[in-house]
Formats: sequence, structure tokens, C-alpha cells
Amino acid sequence: MKIIQVSDLHLRIPGEKLLGIDPLARLEDCIADLNRNHADADLVVFSGDLANDGEPPAYAALAQRLAGLTAPFRLMLGNHDDRIAFRAAFPDAPVEEGFVQSALDLPDGRIVLLDTLEPGHVEGRLCEARLAWLDAALADAQGALLFLHHPPFPIGVPSLDKWRLSDAERLRDILIRHNNVRHVFAGHVHRFAAGSWSGIPFVTVRATSLQSALRFSGPHEVSFEAPAYAVILADSENIIVHMHEFPCRNPAGI
Repeated sequence: MKIIQVSDLHLRIPGEKLLGIDPLARLEDCIADLNRNHADADLVVFSGDLANDGEPPAYAALAQRLAGLTAPFRLMLGNHDDRIAFRAAFPDAPVEEGFVQSALDLPDGRIVLLDTLEPGHVEGRLCEARLAWLDAALADAQGALLFLHHPPFPIGVPSLDKWRLSDAERLRDILIRHNNVRHVFAGHVHRFAAGSWSGIPFVTVRATSLQSALRFSGPHEVSFEAPAYAVILADSENIIVHMHEFPCRNPAGI
């Protein structure tokens, strides 16, 4: 199966820029590239921070652009999103326990999308309802890929790691107990990183908007590296992840 992960769109009101780049134009370029090269994808996962400030016009613009995406897709929320405004624009988006999360079975495994948004907080959080839902979603899965906006693991960049998922230990306990999550995919950090967390492989992806500079000390810095998305190829035995930089207008944010 082929899954695409797109993350951190940070859409603003159409026409408004974000530090010199047009995030809506970036999304349009991303969708055009997906339609050219990955119309055969089983699923495109948009893993959160769809809007920069939860603006209703941003979600309306997203809905309009996604109408032109060939492959099926599902949307997730990040700390910049507004759950109420999102659900008004996407009333048919799957919701479980009042959260924008869902699970679906594809030919080579279960895809689990976990909502980590806690309004008013930059870091991610999980409540008892979400943890219980995840526990049930993994209970009968032969193998699962877990997507969430906030990484539960550090990536070695302190300015980013301090805003990761705050309930990482409780999440890890569930994953270890079930022992069927083959890979974890996250956004939020606007960087590509890969490794393993308590023996579970993980990947974080670049944004379609701005990137985070690779700084192993000091404050967070923005980088104008190229936007990218992940191409995930998985079967019953293997998982391969490619990070693809797609061509875009205004690449340097000027």
C-alpha cells in the first residue's frame, strides 16, 4: 500500500502570507504534485496544523482545494487548529469520542489517526477518552501504522522537543502492551527525523509551509528549506519512507 503524509500547512486567510511565503499556494503546488505522481495512493494523511490560527476562511479554502485531490484523504488536527471551526468546514470528517480521530483498515494494515490537540496548549495532550479509544483501536489489529500530530519522542532539537506530546509515557505503555504498531508518523516539528522510540520506528516530516532550522541548542529558528511530503510504501513485511521535495512557487519565501 502507498500512503502519503502531508503536514503543517498553516493556511491563513487566502491572500495572506506567512513570513514571506504563501501557504495556500504551497498547498496547491503540493496537490498538483500528488495528482501527477501519486494518484494511485491508498490514502493521503494531512497530519495537522491545517490552519495557522484556526481561521474559518482557511478551512474553507482547504476544502475547496482538496476537492481537486485525486487520492482519498483524511485530515488530522494540530495545536494551531480549531476543532469547532474545522468541523464546521468538514462536517463529514470522521469523529470518535468527540475528537477528530479514526481508524481504517487497508490491505496491509490498520491506519490509526490519533487526535492530540488540546486547546490553549502548544504541546500535545491525551485524555482518558482518547487513550481508551486508542487501546480499543489497536486491540484486534494485526499490524498498525500510527499517525499523530505531536511526536511523543524527542528528536534531539531542544527547542522543538519541549513542545512534544506530554502524555508520551501513557501512550508508550499502550503501544508496548499491544506490540502491533509497526511505525509512528508525526508532524509538528517541521523537520525530517527518523529513529526508534522504545523499539518502535518513527518518522517526522517537513511541512508544506516553513521548516524548522536544525539547531541542537538555542532558540527555535525558521528555515526556508524546500517543502516536502512523505511517501510511505508498506506491505506485510516492509515499510519504506521517502521524503519528497515538491516543486513550488516562491521557494525561498521572498
